[in-house]
Order: sequence, then structure tokens, then C-alpha cells
Amino acid sequence: MNTRTRAALAGTLALGLLALAPQALAAETLRYVALVDGGKQAGQQVVTRGDDGTTKVEFIFKDNGRGPELKEEFTLAPDGTYRTYQVQGTSTFGARIDESFRREGDEAQWKSTSDEGRQTVRGTALYQPLGGSPAAFSVAFNALSQRSDGKLPLIPSGTLTSRRVAQAQAQCGAQTRDVQLVAMTGVGLVPTFVWATTDANPRLFAYIYPGFLQLIEDGCQAAAADLETRQKQAEGDALVDLAKRLGHPLAGTTLIRNARVFDSEKATLGAASDVRVMDGKIVSVSPASKDTSAADHVINADAKVLLPGLFDMHTHVGRWDGGLNLAAGVTTVRDMGNDNATLQQMMGEIAGGTLMSPDVVPAGFIEGESKFSARNGFVVKNLDDAKKAVDWYAQHKYPQIKIYNSFPKDILKETVAYAHAKGLRVSGHVPAFLRAQDVVDDGFDEIQHINQLMLNFFVDEKTDTRTLARFYLVADRADGLDLDSRPVQDFIHTLAEKQVVIDPTLATFEFLHQREGEMSPIVADVADHLPPDVQRGRRAAEMNIPDDATAAKYNRSFAKLVDFVGRAYKAGVPMVAGTDEMVGFTLQRELELYVQAGLTPSQALQVATWNGAKYSRTLAERGSVTPGKRSDLVLIDGDPTKDIADIRKVALVLKGDTAYYPEEIHEALGIKPFAPAVRVLNSR
Repeated sequence: MNTRTRAALAGTLALGLLALAPQALAAETLRYVALVDGGKQAGQQVVTRGDDGTTKVEFIFKDNGRGPELKEEFTLAPDGTYRTYQVQGTSTFGARIDESFRREGDEAQWKSTSDEGRQTVRGTALYQPLGGSPAAFSVAFNALSQRSDGKLPLIPSGTLTSRRVAQAQAQCGAQTRDVQLVAMTGVGLVPTFVWATTDANPRLFAYIYPGFLQLIEDGCQAAAADLETRQKQAEGDALVDLAKRLGHPLAGTTLIRNARVFDSEKATLGAASDVRVMDGKIVSVSPASKDTSAADHVINADAKVLLPGLFDMHTHVGRWDGGLNLAAGVTTVRDMGNDNATLQQMMGEIAGGTLMSPDVVPAGFIEGESKFSARNGFVVKNLDDAKKAVDWYAQHKYPQIKIYNSFPKDILKETVAYAHAKGLRVSGHVPAFLRAQDVVDDGFDEIQHINQLMLNFFVDEKTDTRTLARFYLVADRADGLDLDSRPVQDFIHTLAEKQVVIDPTLATFEFLHQREGEMSPIVADVADHLPPDVQRGRRAAEMNIPDDATAAKYNRSFAKLVDFVGRAYKAGVPMVAGTDEMVGFTLQRELELYVQAGLTPSQALQVATWNGAKYSRTLAERGSVTPGKRSDLVLIDGDPTKDIADIRKVALVLKGDTAYYPEEIHEALGIKPFAPAVRVLNSR
């Protein structure tokens, strides 16, 4: 999961903390701490319940120079659901949060900065906060404990369910606490795992996002690591079951008949062909109807377009990402920063066939020590630390490293040279107080994110881009940038001359201009396929856009970002397609934006296939429909070489020797399918 989403997850997706039914407790104050990087405190939440039954919450979480600050207040009805609720504050990226809810009898009404509504509700139903603190889970736990059917209706829509999947004892000082791991479904696309108390009025004990965040009762920090280990095992068991249910093994040979094969090297669509695969490899590609040998399985492509598996070259992969990725035709991802132990575990599970996921090409994350540090990978203080980090990544066969915002600029050039000497590519953000031109001069092979490129024209040696300035400077000033000017043209020329790859993640940066109440452009064209609660969440803005004039300027600024990418590509700057946002759908939107920037649809597809393999150093085995390469293949019920929007019409995905039907995956996630599946037929 990307760091932007992680921070939002911790503060604005209502992860749930601390609330009890009015009859459960007298006045008291409870404290929780948010830990990252194996125990460093990055936030806290203080929850105070008054004698009158009003609960007040103060929540702050800061990671990577950003995060929410919230004040929340609510009262509960006898059935444990909200009677009144309100929250105010700022979101991860500074957008204003102001949300309220009230229920009187059967009438419920709510209002936030992005939506409002009114419903007639009979019986128990729990309002689902859109932008609140981690409060909803404990309220839900308590309300669910009073439901004999184990189901809790939600406002505005949906039904929440939970089941216990594990038990443990947690040491809190001298006290031993019994806790339970609960899997909650009905909100979002995948289950959410939460540690709860086991008393008659259960509440949250800890929320853990493995490898990133541990939110736990103050005084119980020592128990967090063990709980994370237990949770990983429980989630792993659930994921093994999911992989068995949705993956269809293809033993022996499989013949794909009459498919129009996309030549990713030349960015052209070829004539109809028969493609034979066996044991996870492409055996042959021949003219249609010419392959008459028997096969164990047959796929009748019926002149549909066959692509090599897509690459998402900017992810922070999580164990639950596999479904959305594979359903979108993504068979390989590059991880751009993760907890090293967690990523190594995931890669082992993928290799062992127990985790449904694209294959992962890892990039080693190296950050500098500061109060703004992102706590992934290695956080270093000096050149010796940096060399040790590079050595670890080289020993573990990482093809590249990624430098981050707080990396010490005075050791950058030496670190880049040392990594190159070890055979590793070097990419990353532009460290604070430097420009993109500086990191190009120091030997970067690749730069992540369009904002990091554009900041080249807006910063000086005193600009601290570890703060939200790295977003607001671009939103405020790109509108006035002359892309025909000498500085811009010289910079593009340098990128092309040195063949510095750009990973623009344009779709992710559409949050720069999304206003409250507008559907995120990432999912705007597919929103009616998504569950209602996901649609609602995707209408929440992240930037502070106070008026129409600011909105118009930010729209023009984003248009400049798109234009810059198109100009760079046409000038010969190499490019890869990455997301750093909601997996699957974001890559599809990214390719649409490349076409908007001036690439042909075939060129955009080439970027997401051939270029992905080339710059992840996997071209010998991936990236094209070529005999001898992996049978990572995507069948499209349309022609994305003419209309890039057809990239959403994925009818079948092969990842090695396993077939996946996107409609099955989408149905399992609560998503309305986009295209009917093409089934594999057994011929023996």
C-alpha cells in the first residue's frame, strides 16, 4: 500500500477506536499510540468519555511529513449505534474535514464536505463516518455484540459482519489481557482485521497494518510485534483459501486460438494467431488455425486482443492487492518501498503459490533520518549506513534502490556511485533542498512522480519538500509554467540525452484537483461497478481547495503536468507506467492519461508492457508474447490499441500456469464485472 493511502488509512477511513455503549463505563480517559518502524511513535489518540455519555476524541497521526489531525465527539443510542456524531479537522493532505450525523427516531441525516443525505431507518443501523478518526470499529464491535444475527445494517448502505479468527494474550505491563482477532466484512473491498477485547462490551484493542502501522492501547506496546505475527498467519490462511478458490491451474498444454497478438516491442497489433503455452511458458506463436496439435486445455479467443501481462511499476504491495491487480491484467508489479521483512515474506508466498498476486520486482527503499522520515526499508544517517543498506539490497538480489525525501544530500552522489558499482539502478524522489536536475547530475537512472519532476522549476536550496509543499507548490504554480521556455526544454533534453526514466504516476496526482463531492477521476468511469461505500469514500477530496478560482487553477496545473509528460515522451524520455494508489483501476486510468498526453493507445500499452519489463530488468522472461517467455497473458474483449478505455474489458488472465477469471474476482470483492469471462475448456 502506498504511503499516501497508508496515512489516510490510519486517519480517515474510520479504522475504529474506542467507544463503549452508554451503560458500559463511567467517565474515563483511554489512550492509544500509533507506532511505525518497529516501535517509533507517529501519533496518538486520546478518548475521553464524560459522565453524560458524550465521547470526545483527539487524534493525530503524522508519517512522511503528512497526516490527519482530528477532533471528534459523539453520543450513542442504547443499541450501541451513533445517536449524534461530529468530527472536524484536516485530512492527510490538508483538506478540511467537517462531518456530522444525527438520528432522531426513524429519521437519520448526515452532512460532510463531500456529501449529505437523509434516510428513514427502522431498527438498528450504524452510521459509517466518511472522514473521521479511528472510532467506528469499536462502536461497531459493541453494536454487533447486541445483534443476535451477527449482522449490522449500515447508514447510508451496506451490512457489516464480523467473525473471530484467532485469540491471543497480550502483556500490558504486569497485566495479561485476553484479546481476539476479528475479521470484518461489508466495508471496502477486502476484509479488515482488528484486535478486540473479549468482554461483554468489546472494543478495539489494536489495529495493525502489517509492515506499516501498529495502533495499540498505551502500555501494551510490547505486545504489538507478537500480535502482528499472529495476524499475518490468520490473514495468510484466509488468503490461501482465496487463492485456491479463484485460481484455476492449467496442467499440461493450453492452446489459445485465434487471438490478435499485441507486439509490445513494435507497439503494433498483429494478425490473428494461435498461442501455445505449457508449464507456465509460451511454447509457440503461429498463424491462426495452423496449430493443429492436441492440447489439454483450449481457449477460444474469437479474435480478441491478447496482451502480455501488464506491469505496474510503482506499488507498495500488500497481501490483499492481488485480486484487483490480476483482474486488471497486472501480472508483475515493482514494489517501491515496503517493510523489508514483510515484503520478503510476501515474495516467498508468491513463489510458493500460496498468495494470489502478481510477481514482485523489489526496489530497495533508503531514507534519511529526520522528523519527516518515511519508515520503510532502511533509514540512514551517513554514508556508511547508506552503503550497508545498498549491500543488503544487492545481497538480496534487488535490481535497484529508491532514494527518498530526507536522504542526506551531501552523501547522495557517493551513494549513487556505490549502488551503480554493485550493479543496482538508482531511482527515487528528489531529496529535500535539491532539484530534479541535481539528482540527474548525481547519476539517478529514474525519477518517481510528476510532482518531483515539476518541482525542479519551483524550488531552491531553502525549499523543504518533505512537507505538503511538495504538493501545493505544484498545484499553485504549474499553471503559470511556460512549457516552451528554455529551462523546461533544457531539462527535458537532459532527461532524453541521459535516458533518465520517468515514472510520472499521473493518475495518482489527480487528487491535486479533485474537489469535495466529485468522484475521484481514477474510478469516475467505473464508479457504478463499485460498492456504494467505496463510491462514497471516493468522493472525498484530499487537497484544500477553498473556492472556484483555486479549483480552476489546480485544474489548469494538472493539465500542465499531463502536457509535460507528453512532451517528454515525444522528446525521447523513457517512461514506465506506475500508480502508487488504488491498485488495478489506477493503472487503467494512468494509461488513459498517457493517451490524453499525446501517446497513441499502442504506445501507452507498450509503456505498460515492454518498458515495464525493460526497466525492471525482466525483459528476458516477460513483457512480450514471445516463445520462451512466461505465459503472463491478458485477453481483452475489445481493442485497446484503438480505444484505450477497452483496457478495462479484461476477459481472461493467465499468470504462468494459472488462469484467472476477472468476473469471479470482481464478484468476490463486491464489484460488478466489466466483461464476460472467456473460459478455459478442457479438451481431454
